[in-house]
Amino acid sequence: MRKYLKKIFFSLVILGFISPFVLVAYFLTAYDYDISKLVDYKPDVTSRIYDKDGKKIANIFNKKHRYYASFDEIPPRIIEALVAIEDTTFFEHPGINIDAIFRAAIKVIRAGKAVEGASTITQQLVKNVLLTREKKLSRKIKEAIYAIKIERALSKEQILERYLNEIYYGHGYYGIKTAADGYFHKRLEDLTLKEMAILVGLPKAPSTYAPTKNYDISMGRANRVIKRMYVLGWIDESMYESALVENPEVFNTTLTQNRAPFIVDEVARRFRDMNISDLKTGGYEIYTTIDLRLQVAARESLKFAYGEALKRIDKYKEKELKELATFEALQNPSEEEFFELQDVNLTQLNGALVSLDSQSGNILALVGSIDYKISSYNRATQGRRQPGSAFKPFIYQVAIDLGFSGATELVDIAKTYAYEKDGEEMKWRPRNYEKNYKGLVTLREALIHSRNLATINLVNDIGLNNLLRELKKFKIKHIPRDLSISLGTMSMSPLELAQVYTSFSNHGVQVKAHLIERIEQNSQIIYEKQDIRHITSTPTQSYIMTTILRDVVQRGTARRARVRGLELAAKTGTTNKNIDAWLAGYSPTITTVVWFGNDDNTPMYKRETGGKVAGPAFRLFYQKTLKLYPQIKREFDVPEGITQVRVGKRMEYFSDISRPPRVEQISDPQEELLW
Repeated sequence: MRKYLKKIFFSLVILGFISPFVLVAYFLTAYDYDISKLVDYKPDVTSRIYDKDGKKIANIFNKKHRYYASFDEIPPRIIEALVAIEDTTFFEHPGINIDAIFRAAIKVIRAGKAVEGASTITQQLVKNVLLTREKKLSRKIKEAIYAIKIERALSKEQILERYLNEIYYGHGYYGIKTAADGYFHKRLEDLTLKEMAILVGLPKAPSTYAPTKNYDISMGRANRVIKRMYVLGWIDESMYESALVENPEVFNTTLTQNRAPFIVDEVARRFRDMNISDLKTGGYEIYTTIDLRLQVAARESLKFAYGEALKRIDKYKEKELKELATFEALQNPSEEEFFELQDVNLTQLNGALVSLDSQSGNILALVGSIDYKISSYNRATQGRRQPGSAFKPFIYQVAIDLGFSGATELVDIAKTYAYEKDGEEMKWRPRNYEKNYKGLVTLREALIHSRNLATINLVNDIGLNNLLRELKKFKIKHIPRDLSISLGTMSMSPLELAQVYTSFSNHGVQVKAHLIERIEQNSQIIYEKQDIRHITSTPTQSYIMTTILRDVVQRGTARRARVRGLELAAKTGTTNKNIDAWLAGYSPTITTVVWFGNDDNTPMYKRETGGKVAGPAFRLFYQKTLKLYPQIKREFDVPEGITQVRVGKRMEYFSDISRPPRVEQISDPQEELLW
């Protein structure tokens, strides 16, 4: 009997000894251990958008927010801290730690449950990438087999690189570089020892140890990391003690950190135009031309002008209601049309502002609506509306280039034009906004006061075909081939109008507008802006136009755009029935266009003009610009070849092309022809 029991005992011992090997052999042959996902490790990486000074505008990612850090980017102290707390023998074992496994097994037997893990860093990486987190023996065996295969395929440095880029650090941060930026707003090389300890301590329980949620618990975990490093002799006592008492500042920021949503949307559109489809996963670093401070100034300026318009319209309506009550009391039918109340849907009113560096074409600010949260449609780039009188300077520039001057007299009288439409004879009788006629008016005064009839007659003087030929140099699309060109009836976006306005602001050289300075991926430049410019006029002729547009601001239709201490040149535009309101202009260095209108193309309130509704936004934007950059150039340069002559009460500017008239015939500004 004893002999029989002895055989059973030895059989059980042998079976117990060989069964783990049989089990491992089974798992080795029963499953395909594909490690290509870790060997050819290509995780989704967040793209970042920056302003012109390198300030982050936004993170763009799909599901996981991750910045990738190569092993060379990771400070050695981070490696030491990680190995100290997670896997002290990492550089010695083959992927699994046999001693740790036996220690854990003994504790499990004693406690009757799992009380200590034995996973190496390699096993943790396998568990996060190749396996699930289920607590089964089969999963642990697979994990060990995977870990051994990974150690044979990759170096220790490669394993650490993958681990530190893959592991979740809480708060939506994947990878240690992401966590360093998110929690501390720092690069890896700028982290303190305590901050490093916080980060390497997080993966064990990201929710529990997240410093944004449980700061004290997180500090306690970090201190254990630091103590372990001290015990191992990897840091000295001075470093140990100073790290223990440090309490780093932790930031609780949003993942996207989107500070300029219109810019982010526009960058995404540009990527689609370049046929780049992996913006959210490709790890691009996109350096834009945007100035974040001016972007904020533009947004605030547009919103201010919008608020002022709403208050102004409320006062108009209140006044009209009182006038209507008076009219009804007087029962005067001749005034019925005047007192008819206008039904305006104020919820449709919106606006846009775009600002460029005049010399380079770099877009400094771009705001596509009053409030992105209410409407994300970008009216600055996608909205195409008629510029109205804001287009007139291009006609007048052609005239000046042909030898006209500010003192040239234009005819400001009404004419009736007959034309055919769909086989039917039609008549067009344009009129001035003021509904009066000056008879004769100088070219300068005609543009300053935006005289429609003088402009139409100027087109006739130049010749429509000649004008159309000359306008080609501005590269404006869809120009009508009839006299309606005088009233700016083509369609343009605010950005397009700003770009062509650099013809004036950049001394006769039009520059292409740029939003993206360059794009990098894996430290390689894959896109860089190309400087595209072409000559539209000479510096002298362009300057003559600037002096006229400067007068538009000083005493013309853009008076509400004036800014003390800064020379500005601009032109307003108000289309038929007050559907669109524009103010396009520039300082000595910056070109800006503001647009307001109703999204459904219905008329705004009848008294809202370009100067009235867009002017305050233009003015406030430049006031804010002066506060932010008080050193900017404030006066326009006078090019060589300009002659200043006093004509009547005002100064006029001439050149070798636009010569002074031999006999000045100055019209009486009070003289009007009314019919």
